Amino acid sequence: MDSLGEPIAYLVVPADLPVYDADGAQIGHVAEVLADEPADIFHGLIVRLPGIPNLYRFADPTQVAGLYERGVVLAASSDELHEPSEDAVAAAATGAGDPMREGLRRAWEWLNRPI
Repeated sequence: MDSLGEPIAYLVVPADLPVYDADGAQIGHVAEVLADEPADIFHGLIVRLPGIPNLYRFADPTQVAGLYERGVVLAASSDELHEPSEDAVAAAATGAGDPMREGLRRAWEWLNRPI
């Protein structure tokens, strides 16, 4: 993991910023920052995992160790991140819980599974 630059606020985290796990391995990119900006409440991050389109995980604030100019560092591994459907705000942001979308996502994962 290269130098990630200066710490930044959640308000300026751009989409597609690389996301690194607690061991420093890149696990994906920021898909969306979830926040209630008027109340200044950071709710977490939607992380887009590589390989399968529309495969997301939700990192709650306790799983985010740092936000930097050139990357996000998590305090967790990708396996410890939540399914977006486990959180109402994350589910709404990703469309999780929509039966059609969930079925298509599962089909895509099955088609792209390692053999």
